[in-house]
Amino acid sequence: MEYMPPEPDIAPNGTQILCCQCAVPIEPNPSNMCVACLRAHVDITEGIPKQATLFFCRGCERYLQPPAEWLVCALESRELLAVCLKRLKGLNRVKLVDAGFAWTEPHSKRIKVKLTVQGEVMGGAVLQQTFVVEFVIQHQMCDACHRTEAQDYWRALVQVRQRANNRKTFYYLEQLILKHKAHANTLGIKPKHDGLDFFYTSENHAQKMVNFIQSVLPIKCQHSKKLISHDIHSNIYNYKFTFCVDIVPLSKDSVVCLPKKLTQTLGSISPICLVQRVTSTIHLIDAYTGQVCDLSSTQYWRYPFSPICNPKQLVEYIVMEIDILKEHEKKTFPGQGAVSSKHVLADVWVVKASELGLDVSPVHTKTHLGHILKPGDTVLGYNLGESNVNDVNLDKLNRDSIPDIYLVKKHYGERAARRRARAWKLRHMHEHPTSTTDDDYNEFLDDLEEDPTLRQHINIFKDENKIPVDTDEIDPTLPRITLAEMLDDLAIEDVDMTEV
Repeated sequence: MEYMPPEPDIAPNGTQILCCQCAVPIEPNPSNMCVACLRAHVDITEGIPKQATLFFCRGCERYLQPPAEWLVCALESRELLAVCLKRLKGLNRVKLVDAGFAWTEPHSKRIKVKLTVQGEVMGGAVLQQTFVVEFVIQHQMCDACHRTEAQDYWRALVQVRQRANNRKTFYYLEQLILKHKAHANTLGIKPKHDGLDFFYTSENHAQKMVNFIQSVLPIKCQHSKKLISHDIHSNIYNYKFTFCVDIVPLSKDSVVCLPKKLTQTLGSISPICLVQRVTSTIHLIDAYTGQVCDLSSTQYWRYPFSPICNPKQLVEYIVMEIDILKEHEKKTFPGQGAVSSKHVLADVWVVKASELGLDVSPVHTKTHLGHILKPGDTVLGYNLGESNVNDVNLDKLNRDSIPDIYLVKKHYGERAARRRARAWKLRHMHEHPTSTTDDDYNEFLDDLEEDPTLRQHINIFKDENKIPVDTDEIDPTLPRITLAEMLDDLAIEDVDMTEV
């Protein structure tokens, strides 16, 4: 402890006075007391505890900042010092000059903070004092870890299911959940073989997730509850709620056969259509006429149907010749629905990639990809003429109206080369990212590159670990994601103020 003499009221010519307690000659000051007497009679740290308690969660390694906030703080960091100072009462009555950590053993469960404070004492004199506060660390489980460890803690469950042959729809749903932070109140997420399970503490949080999924995907939801306990005295019931969400069993690039009644309500579109994408509605296109339509969730579940071909059945074809159809050559009829302006109809002659070089005749078909195809390109399609399809709606059609080959999309180069040239990445809800060897995941990334409409609702980040590769060396026509569409993957780190 030391005495801080004020600037004014200093006696002229070095006049000294006697201390009123011990009669020692001193410089005049408002209290008329020496430093030793001030230390004996005044303690400016009175009311400030010299020992306090910090609560630490061993599960997530966070400290409690009352009333209910848990913070991640490294030892001897500014964040931990702020938590310690907020635990002390009485600091508002003095002026805090300096604060820092005193060294302790890392496993001693003790944290010592050295404080220097100033306070005004009798007669306006300012006294400065340094002392040490010891914090004892006590273990306490936070709410998040308690929910994880506790058995049967959840009260609501959302089961998201899709009966499809790939998981691209779930990858799309994951990115939408991350972008809109719809999983903020989720206790846990468990993957299943045909979907995901979301656990919640209340029915309202589960209902909020169901409403979000319903706004981004066409679904059907069923609700049920199970009685856990009942208090007969207060008439209180304890239920567990379950929401079963069924996503339509369709995915991008699937071929479907529509029921006759449904085609009439969709502008008399052809029964055999291609699924362009699945968002809040199902986007269909007829590759032979270019007619497009949007199918809502209500319309689908009123006339449900299943895909007759899925993307795992795609076959590679080589374009031998292509002829763009003129306006007068396109088939139109009264009452026809909307026609896509982004696609160009064309007559095309193709040969299987496995039969290239053999004595086979090219097969004629029509396609909506006339704006991107040219002779020599590789295109993916379905061989409907040789497929064994068991579908009620397809059996009702005339065999002559079913095309032998149904082209879906252009094939760009080798997939391994495309992965190496991909200078962007996606975030994931789990700590371990999706495996790069997952075919469904890589096909989902390919779809994002080829479809700008699909990726406009997804956050795409730059991959700083990737070395940029010139995609023109792979394929000049290869679709790519521009830097303007990418976000910086920021990592907020502590800044050492001593270096500033």
